[in-house]
This record gives sequence, C-alpha cells and structure tokens, in this order.
Amino acid sequence: MMDLTGVRHVQARIAQLQEQFGMPGNMPGTGFSQKLEKEIQKSLGLANTEKVQDTAKVAAEDKSQQLPEVQQTEAAKKVSSKLLDDMPLADQNLSTLIEAAARKYKVDPKLVAAVAEVESNGNQDAVSSVGAIGVMQLMPDTAASLGVDPYNKQQNIEGGAKYLRQMLDTFGGDLKKAVAAYNAGPGAVKDYGGVPPYKETQNYVSKVLDIYR
Repeated sequence: MMDLTGVRHVQARIAQLQEQFGMPGNMPGTGFSQKLEKEIQKSLGLANTEKVQDTAKVAAEDKSQQLPEVQQTEAAKKVSSKLLDDMPLADQNLSTLIEAAARKYKVDPKLVAAVAEVESNGNQDAVSSVGAIGVMQLMPDTAASLGVDPYNKQQNIEGGAKYLRQMLDTFGGDLKKAVAAYNAGPGAVKDYGGVPPYKETQNYVSKVLDIYR
C-alpha cells in the first residue's frame, strides 16, 4: 500500500499557505508557489530520509539474523578442524610403495598388499610381541639378511616383497607354501611338506589367500 503521509503533509501545508497568501480557493501569488515548492522538497527529503533509515534498520536486522549462522559456520569449522587434528594422517603412498616393490621383485602386488594387511594392516608403526617391525612385519635378522632397514617404510615393504619372491622361488611358485613360509619360516614348511600344523600359520595362510583371491 502506498504511504500517503507525505502527500497529506503537503496538502495541509497548501491549506496553510493559501490562508497566508490569499483566501482559500483564490489563486495564490508568486510567493505561494515558491513556498509550496520548498515545502514539497522538504517533505520529499523527509520521506527519503525515512526510507534510508528504514533500509538501514532492515539491513541491521538482516545482519543480526545472519550472525548466528556466521557463528555457527565458524563453530562448525572449529569442530571440523579438531576432528582432523585428532584423526591419524591418511597413508596415501602405501599402495604406491607396494606397487613399486612388487614390480621390482616380480611379485603380484595383490599378494604383497594381502600380506601387508594381515601382517600389520599397513601400519609402519606396528611392532609384534616377538619384535617384528613395520608394515610387513620383518624380524631384525631377516631385514638384515635382506639388506633393508625395517624402520624405513619403503625399505620395509621392499624387503617383504623380496622375501615373498624368495619363498615363491624356494617352493616352486606354490602360493600356499610360500605364504606359510613367510609366517613360519621355510624350514617348517619343508619339514612338514606343506603348511605346518600350527593354528596361527594355518589361520594366517587362510586370511592372506582370502584377501588375495
């Protein structure tokens, strides 16, 4: 609806000016026209001022309404940042290292990855109760014989892939025997002519082959 307050104000001033410059209904003089123009401009200026004030008020209200949302966004960022700080860093290069090591020693990368998962879940910081170190759980003596540093993740994985290659060569490519030898040692596999009757080794072979297949 149109705001007629300003118009009514001008009409009231016209009536006052008519009384000042001449009788109501008579044609007012030149002074009346100038006065009238001044009053109109004054009235319009007042209306514009009120509009500016109203606009500023609305903007302030909108800003006030948006403030909780801004605060909520900042709070969400802080929570997200806290969660990221608490989470372990993603190991983005593990698969790359496995691929490279597998290619170097001509072992199926899926087999290397399966062994890595069962041995340590791909964790370089894992240390077993018997002292096996890192991703593919190399014993210090085994790592030394392979010429790798088991505390270095790249060398650890390369050592594991190299040892798998040796076990595959030792047992004529027999996957089950090679995996069993990785866990129990080649001597035990030779002694029993296959997977040793150790529950740990049997479970180990099953887990690795299930993942591999």
